[in-house]
Amino acid sequence: MTPFDPLVPRPIDQPTTVDLSADADLSRLDEGKILAAPDDPADWARWRARLLAWRNDAQVRTAYDGSHYDVPGREWTQTCYCVGLVWLWDNLLYDAKTGRFTPERLIERGIEDFGGYDAIVLWHAYPVIGIDDRNQFDFYRDVPGLDALVATLHKLGVKVFLDYNPWDVGTRRAARPDADEFAALLGDLGADGVFLDTLKEGSPTFTRALEKENPAVVFEGESRLPLTRIGDHALSWAQWFADSRAPGVLRAHVFERRHMLHHTRRWNRDHSDELQSAWVNGCGILVWESVFSAWVGWNARDRSTLRRMTAAQRAFSPVLIGGEWTPLTPEVTDAARAHGVFASRFELADVTFWTLINRSDDDFDGLALCSEDMVGDWYDVTEGVPLTADSDGVRVLVPGRGVTGIVRVGATAGGSCRATARRLGSLPRAHINDATFPAAPAIRRPVPVVTGEVELGDLIVIPAQELTLPVRFRRRETGLYGEAPYVEEWKPLPPRLHDVVTIERQVSLRPVSVATSEVTNGQFAEFVAEANYQPLIAHRFLAHWQGGSPVPGSEDEPVTYVDLADARAYAAWRGGRLPTEDEWQVAAADSTFGRGKPLVWNLTESEHDDGRSRFVILKGGSDYVAEGSDWYADGGPQDPEVSFKLVLTGAGLDRSERIGFRCAVDAA
Repeated sequence: MTPFDPLVPRPIDQPTTVDLSADADLSRLDEGKILAAPDDPADWARWRARLLAWRNDAQVRTAYDGSHYDVPGREWTQTCYCVGLVWLWDNLLYDAKTGRFTPERLIERGIEDFGGYDAIVLWHAYPVIGIDDRNQFDFYRDVPGLDALVATLHKLGVKVFLDYNPWDVGTRRAARPDADEFAALLGDLGADGVFLDTLKEGSPTFTRALEKENPAVVFEGESRLPLTRIGDHALSWAQWFADSRAPGVLRAHVFERRHMLHHTRRWNRDHSDELQSAWVNGCGILVWESVFSAWVGWNARDRSTLRRMTAAQRAFSPVLIGGEWTPLTPEVTDAARAHGVFASRFELADVTFWTLINRSDDDFDGLALCSEDMVGDWYDVTEGVPLTADSDGVRVLVPGRGVTGIVRVGATAGGSCRATARRLGSLPRAHINDATFPAAPAIRRPVPVVTGEVELGDLIVIPAQELTLPVRFRRRETGLYGEAPYVEEWKPLPPRLHDVVTIERQVSLRPVSVATSEVTNGQFAEFVAEANYQPLIAHRFLAHWQGGSPVPGSEDEPVTYVDLADARAYAAWRGGRLPTEDEWQVAAADSTFGRGKPLVWNLTESEHDDGRSRFVILKGGSDYVAEGSDWYADGGPQDPEVSFKLVLTGAGLDRSERIGFRCAVDAA
């Protein structure tokens, strides 16, 4: 048996070969992701004919009518070329210092980097869900001002998807079934669509409930959408779709040209394959720069490619959607094809749009196309320059690993098409030949040195020392300290997904004393009263108290429903600080190190920020365990060497009934 290689596409990810024989059973193409193109150009005409035969037969077999795409209010999906999948608490979308959402900043950056988003997925719960009993709906409903955020995104011209997690079965149950709960949530927030996490398709019960709330709601399934559901899912995200050397076609888009797919390979640092496939198919891209706090930002070359693509796609979307499509057009010259240049042709109402790609690392600069009809006005609508065409063809630059768009406007084309082509043909959008990964390491916030008289109770004295600490964690898609755990890998699978990993950290400790006990409700009440403490955002602050005081009998229990800022404020008031995760681990080896009841995770002084997301390390575990899915945050009691990466949220949502803290102080 061949060992599993995570850097190689799985068989299920590979493109499906199209049998070109006249008596072939084409129904096997029903399950394909990409329908592969033959290597030999002599076979391309027959390949296109077989694709047409398959589509016609498949539409008859499935009794397809396409009425889903005719529903008023749903047409935007057909031109939704760029979607951003964004953590709700991304630094570009939420300012932790002011406690306010900043959608304008996110959208401006999207325009600058990618040519703008047509829609945003507001990712909300994973990887935090499971830290306590809050369910996926709570992580939306409990966000102050979320409806206003959605409304602002709409004003900025961006549609909004909410994320549905079908695997959330072990947290507290909502009063209604998931379908009804999500339908109500969708209506209350005014969102436009549903992103189906881990689901190729929504169940009929689920889709019917949401369509009852909003007849124009749209669904985007993950990966390979079944043929029978293209009729009620307007979009799908084409995650981990491998292509053939000569670019193949996206099966779902061949079946229904109005169905939008969004290519993505979340762990890749080279996105040229996805971009090129989207370009020749007239489809879109899912941009995912921070995967659950692991930075996987796009390089300058691929960002420039997407900017070039989206401007042309939006301008000529009627041609891409309704025009006659010729994949692997024979109009590409022999010299260009030998270099690695391929193209699709789209034609509508005397406007022809060629989408060219270059598989080579080297630029092609020469005669790229020679069409039967060279008459008309010609433009490179990606580079932003007019072109000259003659009987030999049209000369153009197709960047290495990049794309080029050529538009010919004929004599009978409409005036608006001519004006659009002229406008795009005069707006420079340069290809940037820089595929360097834009590293953004997670920077640890400096640990303050706090000395002097303190009132922290009994202390464990830790001398200055250099040591090696074993650290154990479950490898989730977050990594531990900001590293991307699956660089360039195809879909991570067990045993590498969710497995337990042990690393060794080389640690230099300065002399410090760590409290033997966690801060209690009673102690925190004293702080609130004497310091008149008021957090920046009061939402969920000490939510378990009654009338501003601990519930009688709970005074000696660990205080919870506090966030990192609350814990730091208390520690500073006492004359101390929070212990780092390493100090906590070393102190936990002492026999006097105590844990309160109920058992709660402990915050540590370990805040990191990579410019897009923030996190801290929790230690100690808690009494709570969310059962039923490996996607949940870790729970239960944990050994001192276990670390859990808590990706920070905002607006008070970090405050949990299962997270507390203790204090420390540096030696004088």
